[in-house]
Amino acid sequence: MKIGPRMVLAGLMMSLASVASVHAATSDVATRVKALNTLLAEQWEHNLEVQPEFATILGDLRFNNRWSDASPAAAEAEFAKDKDFLRRFQAIDTTGFSDDDKLNQQLMVRQLQQAIQAHELKVDQMPLEQMSGAHIRLAGFISSIPFDNTKEYEDYLTRLKAVPTLFDQVIELARQGKKNGMMPPKYILEKVVTQIDSIGKPTGMDSVFAEPLKHFPKTVSAADQKRLHDAILAAIDQQVRPAYSKLGEFVAKEYAPAGRTEPGVWSLPNGEAIYRFQVEQMTTTKETPARIHELGLSEVKRIEGEMTVIAKSQGFDDLAKFRASLRDNPKTRATSREDILNRYRGYIAGMEPQLPKLFGLLPKTQVIVVPVEPFREKEAAAAEYQQGTPDGSRPGKVFVNTGDYANRSILTIESTAYHEGVPGHHMQISIAQTLPDLPPFRQQAGYNAYIEGWALYAERLGKDIGFYKDPLSDYGRLSDELLRADRLVLDTGVHYKRWTRQQMVDFFHAHSSEDEPDVQAETDRYITWPGQALAYKMGQLKILELRERAKKELGDKFDIRSFHDEILGSGALPLDVLEARTDAWIAAVKSGKAPVHPKS
Repeated sequence: MKIGPRMVLAGLMMSLASVASVHAATSDVATRVKALNTLLAEQWEHNLEVQPEFATILGDLRFNNRWSDASPAAAEAEFAKDKDFLRRFQAIDTTGFSDDDKLNQQLMVRQLQQAIQAHELKVDQMPLEQMSGAHIRLAGFISSIPFDNTKEYEDYLTRLKAVPTLFDQVIELARQGKKNGMMPPKYILEKVVTQIDSIGKPTGMDSVFAEPLKHFPKTVSAADQKRLHDAILAAIDQQVRPAYSKLGEFVAKEYAPAGRTEPGVWSLPNGEAIYRFQVEQMTTTKETPARIHELGLSEVKRIEGEMTVIAKSQGFDDLAKFRASLRDNPKTRATSREDILNRYRGYIAGMEPQLPKLFGLLPKTQVIVVPVEPFREKEAAAAEYQQGTPDGSRPGKVFVNTGDYANRSILTIESTAYHEGVPGHHMQISIAQTLPDLPPFRQQAGYNAYIEGWALYAERLGKDIGFYKDPLSDYGRLSDELLRADRLVLDTGVHYKRWTRQQMVDFFHAHSSEDEPDVQAETDRYITWPGQALAYKMGQLKILELRERAKKELGDKFDIRSFHDEILGSGALPLDVLEARTDAWIAAVKSGKAPVHPKS
């Protein structure tokens, strides 16, 4: 066919139109991505402003002289704000977006939907309990506040003077919860009264709130030191301690007597729906409580089988006799508070030079081991991690419970050190905080199943590289894993199967090597935090499943460092998202589109 000038011109015009169309579409995508990022930045800024303690923890000191507003009115305002943000994020068309930009939008929508649902279920109307109630969170927060100059001490003074207002808001919120039947167990609230008393009673320099006065930096002049010392002590005696006294009287006389009598959350109004929500939120799965309970029983049986092998290798007929011998063996107990701290420090120091064998990505922030504050010893876990600042100016901290040291076993210290320090919480969180391509809400994401699942997985990594050389230490590792399997049974037992507290304790005694102080504290923890204890094992099992899948699919192309970098390289994620991303990575490695060596 003959092609004439008109056809050439028409073809050229069509080509130009096509190019223009592609350019317009590309331009439109860029505009919408920019709108998403602008909205993410706006939501993050709002988040910091309404949670000034969180901002302080991250090293953002713009709101360092304020507390979060704990009043019911503030909760309603935040509920409305969340709904508005959700509407605006859902209105963004993500057609043509990169996978990462799409995921940013999806995760934010998911986060806002969960916050809205939590408020609708009224789970925010129980601000006082023994694990993270306002009274204990306030005192524990002091170690996260920077005290590097006079301004930061002035900010602290302002905060101390505002404690009465904060606690009045907490009381108002607790009364709203009481009116709606949203009450913690009575016996838990009686423990809260004791905690409030132990924090609020000490005077002067004996108060936990006076701790910053014991180590003024050189940047604060002598005159300012004297002035701030006197002003802060006055605020402790005139504002803080009376506020604690008022709060304690409220809990003792009005709040605790109205506490619920059943330990399970099922006994709350809409309790079964609350538990289903907590399970889904904490595990980021659709697993049912019934299925999780059975999985827990199965894991308990498997782990106890491995422990029995060690028991028999040590000359015992069965696991029960071996456990009994360990309880009576003074060599399995700590000799002092410092003994416990030194063991944690030693194991972390031993692991750090081994990390390049397992990872390309490595933490840049230091981690240190410090004792749990005395006022938290009775209720605190054996150890817990507190993140440092993204810039490394404040290190990550492993808080270790050294209370009642003579009754604390040393057998699980090695596995717990890896869990809380490296390659566990410290490594995962400090890497996530500095991932350059993620928006801040993903750098600081708090998906429990991922975070705690990774830390439990990290305990086993020590064995993968030849640690736990002492059979008793390996037994300790299995004891820690058994504890997490127990949690699947106990959490669903009390909140789904309606177990009593005594049933929980009896199961604990039959299926754990936990010290008695830990048995009691852990039992109360599961009652107080429905669903939280499920996160560890559910997350660990998913990561192990993904590792085995990658090994099988990739064969000789599998590299443990690349796998770990893939798991850690996008920050904390819901388990379903983590699985989808890992599957995509496996496919990319198989097709040669992804490197099989660790990221630099």
